[in-house]
Amino acid sequence: MTSRVRRAGGFALVGTLALAAPALGAAAAAPFVAVALLAAFVVTEGRLFELFARPGDHEDGQLNGLAGFALAATGLALLTTVPREEFRMPATVFATSVLVLSYGNLTEQVVRTQSDDPFPRVAGFAGGGFLAGSLGGLAVQFAEGTALTALDAPTSAFLAATGVLVAALLRTMLFQRDDPLVMLSVGLLLWGLSALDLVVTLPEIAFALGVMFALGYASYALGTASVPGMLTGVLLGMLTIVLGGLGWFAPLIAFFGIGALSTKFKYEAKQERGVAEDNDGARGTGNVLGNAAVALVAVVGYAASPQLPVPALADLFVFAFAGSLAAAMSDTLSSEIGGLYDQPRLITTFERVPPGTDGGVTWQGEIAGVVGAGLIALIAVGLLSVSPLGALVVAAGGVGGMTVDSILGATLEGDRVGNEAVNFAATLSGAVVSVLLALLLLPAGP
Repeated sequence: MTSRVRRAGGFALVGTLALAAPALGAAAAAPFVAVALLAAFVVTEGRLFELFARPGDHEDGQLNGLAGFALAATGLALLTTVPREEFRMPATVFATSVLVLSYGNLTEQVVRTQSDDPFPRVAGFAGGGFLAGSLGGLAVQFAEGTALTALDAPTSAFLAATGVLVAALLRTMLFQRDDPLVMLSVGLLLWGLSALDLVVTLPEIAFALGVMFALGYASYALGTASVPGMLTGVLLGMLTIVLGGLGWFAPLIAFFGIGALSTKFKYEAKQERGVAEDNDGARGTGNVLGNAAVALVAVVGYAASPQLPVPALADLFVFAFAGSLAAAMSDTLSSEIGGLYDQPRLITTFERVPPGTDGGVTWQGEIAGVVGAGLIALIAVGLLSVSPLGALVVAAGGVGGMTVDSILGATLEGDRVGNEAVNFAATLSGAVVSVLLALLLLPAGP
């Protein structure tokens, strides 16, 4: 057994203390406070020190990594003891947040002894963290007095899956020493999701996980997404299925699928012209979020709408979601198809510019963008119960977002503003245009 695996196993055992939260009640943080104090001031040498020590800990003579891990768990544990129940973090969320990180890291280190390839390592982290988080959530429910026949396994699985995907994604962007930040981020996110009072069924979560991990692996294997991009796409897809439903998932997967194919379409020719996406067309986290973050916010808003003062906002979230994806699809097809044609013109002055110039458009690209927006609009009619007039509203939002992207590309994109920020602004514009047109032109309802 390597030192990495032993250390991860030690951290996992410390994380298991989270299961004692229901029994400890107001003292739920006590075990982690004790561990933090021991790590910071007492254990400075010996076999226990060597078990938990990370590389930098030897220089400082104290277990900074373990202390930070325990303090992060302490912070979450304290939130489970808040006197007012409406402001209290559920113990299941606390335990799930700690366990997905600690046991995910353990299984990742075990896999790492066999392979340094990033995909198996991420898969190991996700599998171990999901299993530990799901079982831990169920164990806490049982400890709180829930009968075995009444345990909410689907919700426990959903929270664990969401937590492990977020943790895995953050860990691709941060260092291992930042695990306390990862744990706190996962805990706060799961706390917010648990407040939505979701009704999750076992077939629904099983379908969401199965479909998204299959599509995620396919996107990675085909080179259309990097590992962080794959994790981001899987997370977005799963949340969309669970919070919105299959009707919401269809336009999202249509965008990702058609967008990926359009990126790979005549890729060598695009490389020769200098208009190809970087990394062989593999989409990263920034690109995925730049195109789909607004859609995710709309899905969460839709799920939360029954608890909002104005439940009718649900209809507007439908248009925000569809309009943002129509803009993303329109912009992607416009860029990927239009980049294959000569003599683009700058959208602000209509002067001819070299291919690949930010803000340069071709009539072929504009037509492709309109078709892309129309496709999302048609899906919205079929699966989101949008009326024919509503479909025109969605398409208009898509074309509007594509136009905003081109204008920002011609005026701001470059050293001051990156492509991901421009994509986000375009999808936000598509959502806003669709919502405003829906308010002006449509009766109540989508």
